[in-house]
Amino acid sequence: MTNRKSGRAAALRIFTAASAAWLFVAASTAAQSYPTRPIRLIVPFGAGGGSDFVGRLVGNKLTEQMGQTVVVDNRAGAASLVGTEIAARAARDGYTLLLADSGFTINPAVYKKAKYDPLKDFDPISVVAETPYLLVVNPSLPYASGLKEFIAAAKAQPGKLSMGSAGTGSGTHLSGELFRLRASINMVHVPYKSVGPAIADVASGQIQATMTSLAPALPLVNAGRLKVLGSAGAKRVSLLPDTPTFTEIGLSDVVVTNWYSVVSTGGTPEPVLQRLHKELHRAIASPDMRERLIGAGLEPAPNTPAQFRKMIATEVERWKRVVETAGIKTE
Repeated sequence: MTNRKSGRAAALRIFTAASAAWLFVAASTAAQSYPTRPIRLIVPFGAGGGSDFVGRLVGNKLTEQMGQTVVVDNRAGAASLVGTEIAARAARDGYTLLLADSGFTINPAVYKKAKYDPLKDFDPISVVAETPYLLVVNPSLPYASGLKEFIAAAKAQPGKLSMGSAGTGSGTHLSGELFRLRASINMVHVPYKSVGPAIADVASGQIQATMTSLAPALPLVNAGRLKVLGSAGAKRVSLLPDTPTFTEIGLSDVVVTNWYSVVSTGGTPEPVLQRLHKELHRAIASPDMRERLIGAGLEPAPNTPAQFRKMIATEVERWKRVVETAGIKTE
């Protein structure tokens, strides 16, 4: 009886090992032939914005490199929740990708209705590019001479100065709240439907400040209608060499970028993820794509899947703390 049991156990082990080997070979073979049909790249925003710009650059370059069309599918709605949740429910085969930005890690902290987990429902591939958030003010303000002067004025007038954003829960809002918390200042948050109107109201003097990325603010900065007081980057922006980072004045935790990346549905076969990572890094390194990114005020920022996963985990926890500490009402 014992010999029969041992024989069955041995046979089961052999079968299990053979099955695992077959699955590995099948996955490897699939990866070698991948892609055999068009790939969908979901951009969870409408046409014309930063995510759409980066998504179309990525889609065109991967199409050129991989010999299969990468179709950009704009699925806007609910602060990117609509498109992100569509991607989370897609087949786990590498044929549905998501162009994720910083809102990918912010939304679960702000929206109770978010039906995805950034770490469990997606496999990170790589960040494509990033740009730091900037604090911009109207240059005619008496405290627009520098970042320290602005903070001093806000402390002297608690609740009197206003800070615009692209909307509650946006990257501009959360980066502004992080700055406010670390600087120990009390400012009134003024949400807009996008960052464009917020910037326009700063330039016209309707509000005192807003957080923004470089691209939408640069024309008004160059025209002298906006002044950049500080950058949330880890280093100074090359186009703004005289603008200090928040770290330089002692706000060491205020390092925030608006980043654009590509992720796949969680559970995508590892060989497929490796192929996507290789091709994406090849695209980012190409001279024409780097030129387009830098021309749009974006810094190419490729990383490994492991580095990207750690970054996602860190940001998810950070935004949870900021939302709780700032008393931001979740929806």
